[in-house]
Amino acid sequence: EVQLVESGGGLVQPGGSLRLSCAVSGFSFRYYAMSWVRQAPGKGLEWVSVINSGGGSTTYADSVKGRFAISRDNAKNTLYLQMNSLKPEDTAVYYCAKHRSPNYYSNPPSIDEYNYWGQGTQVTVSS
Repeated sequence: EVQLVESGGGLVQPGGSLRLSCAVSGFSFRYYAMSWVRQAPGKGLEWVSVINSGGGSTTYADSVKGRFAISRDNAKNTLYLQMNSLKPEDTAVYYCAKHRSPNYYSNPPSIDEYNYWGQGTQVTVSS
């Protein structure tokens, strides 16, 4: 059974940092690209960042570029999102999503490129 379990969310003040993790099981993590996607209250899904299977290629949404960093540890089957200089507009539920292939083929990736999602972790940026 494929499982993606996010953790690391919470309440943080503006300007603060959080590190999200996504622990996966049930598939060969090292062979697939992975994305972070978020959903703010009352809004649709917003893609945040993607990393290819080997970790050598990453892309970010303009809204988080320079503040967020995606990474992965294929030995630990874990995806990460380091979030710095957080803003209130970063408040959202953050999901990790497994791609169908080792690479991503559009920027931002099409939702059709994903085939599994985690349950999400809440990030709230507020003073």
